[in-house]
Amino acid sequence: MRVVFMGTPRFAVPSLRKLAASYEVALVVTRSDAVRSRGKKLEPSPVKEAALELGLPVLEANRMTPEVLDELRAVDAQVFCVAAYGCILPDEVLTMAPLGCVNVHASLLPRWRGAAPIQRCILEGDAKTGVSIMRIGQGVDTGAYCAQGSCTVPGKTADELTDELAEIGGNLLVNVLPTLADGTAVWTEQDESQVTHAAKIAKSELRLDSAATAQDNVRRVLASSDAAPARCVLGGKPARVMHAVCAQDGVPHVEAGAFAIMQKCLYLGCSDGCFEVTSIKPDGKRAMDSSAWAAGQHENKGTWELLA
Repeated sequence: MRVVFMGTPRFAVPSLRKLAASYEVALVVTRSDAVRSRGKKLEPSPVKEAALELGLPVLEANRMTPEVLDELRAVDAQVFCVAAYGCILPDEVLTMAPLGCVNVHASLLPRWRGAAPIQRCILEGDAKTGVSIMRIGQGVDTGAYCAQGSCTVPGKTADELTDELAEIGGNLLVNVLPTLADGTAVWTEQDESQVTHAAKIAKSELRLDSAATAQDNVRRVLASSDAAPARCVLGGKPARVMHAVCAQDGVPHVEAGAFAIMQKCLYLGCSDGCFEVTSIKPDGKRAMDSSAWAAGQHENKGTWELLA
């Protein structure tokens, strides 16, 4: 089976690798090189890097121009597979291949349609999430799905969940393609009454707040990223909390808006208790274990607050 694969970020790489191991990937379409980290140099997308490593032809495209459409037609693929490509596909692309165009979406549709399903499921405290293999339609993630796989959410960071879901999605995609070819795929229309939307995360949503619950603050840390970090003002200085967990039973009470260092552990007080910070990055310094940060403090207690 000849396949065109479209994807850009790390999440899409396992799908590409698994497709390349089982099918003929005739073309990989990804977004153009861009400034993707704190440096100012242009960097290839993770999908481009993986495609070149696999010896696959790559087409960089940020939109579907007439020239791009001509190249897609010339490939004469049987199916198009998409995973977080980041470009709106016109109807002409969706119907170009005989078996259509399927998408690897990181949620159990119809829950969490949209741009940030992984972060949203963490912030909402979902017990489980997953991946759906779906048809791409006119609306955002509105198409029917033919396969789903799931995993648990609690305690996992966005990066950890992304990697787990990426593997699940790649396996589902490879297994689904034969059912598209022989017509045995069973499509389920989404229940519109169960839809939730996963809007892009705003930086302000992940700021830590002593007026929130300890659980909510921990979820903000787990959902955070370089693009939207979990930050606060700790002891009068801004910092990013890199990792945190809910405090164990038996930890002494810490007032909301206060921090306490106990047995080299750092606790931040919230509206209903406290949570433990296990890794922290003060502005202008490297990330460090909270015990290392605590060792540099003159007092074992102080205050923390919302970053303005």
